[in-house]
Formats: sequence, C-alpha cells, structure tokens
Amino acid sequence: MIYEEVRELLLTQWTYTGGPNEAKAAEYYHDDALLEFPQSGERFRGKANIQGWRQQYPARLDFEPRRIRGGGDLWVAEAGLRYDGGDPVSVVKILQFRGDRIERETLYFADPFPAPEWRRPFAEQGAELDRQPDLPAHVAAGT
Repeated sequence: MIYEEVRELLLTQWTYTGGPNEAKAAEYYHDDALLEFPQSGERFRGKANIQGWRQQYPARLDFEPRRIRGGGDLWVAEAGLRYDGGDPVSVVKILQFRGDRIERETLYFADPFPAPEWRRPFAEQGAELDRQPDLPAHVAAGT
C-alpha cells in the first residue's frame, strides 16, 4: 500500500464507521480480518463481527485525523476521537494489510493528561495540534 491509498481508505472508514452505512467501511477488511482492543481484551474475528458491532454503536463519533505513517503492509494512524461531542480521546490505529485490504487492526485509546512540571524544561508544547496538512481537521462518522 502507498500513502495515498491508505489515506483514502482511512478517510472513507472514518466517515462511515458507526452508522447505517457501516458496510462501506467494512469493505476494506478481509473476511477473516482480526480487530483487537488490547486495553479491554476484546478481539473481533471476521468482517461480519467487526461490521456487526459497529452498526450498533450507541454514540456519535467525530474523528480528528492527525497523522498517518508507515509503508508497505504496516501503517499507523493517529487521531482524536470525540464521543457525542465530548472531549477528545487520543487514538492510535495500527493497520496490517494483506494486499489492498486490512488483515489486522489494533486500536489503543488514551485520555489526555497534564504534563508533569519536572519535564517542562525539556519539552515543546503543541504535539496534539501537529496535524498533517493534507488531512481534514474533522470527519463526522456514521453517515
């Protein structure tokens, strides 16, 4: 996969995730794909299971894409995610491809936290605002 293909796939997936058109987002998965949430210990095996729970999603999702990096069959996307218009949660999405479809996806979520004072002399501020210029600032999901 090349960057432009992965970017288009992710923007489409974020647009249709968690809504009545979830089948459009699920088109990018192999039938035997695996989706993992290591923090909750959940695994969703197979495109039908991934699509099934996402169609039932109880919240409105709004994505704030930040970065996409990778090469070949392994890509990482970073984004903010708002549930029902709430405060953003940071999301890291690791995608492993087989051909032009997702074989394995791993998602990590983290709430923002204040930086400790002792690190201030060494740090720059604004990492959460560092967005690639070719990514939209906002993608409303569930359309």
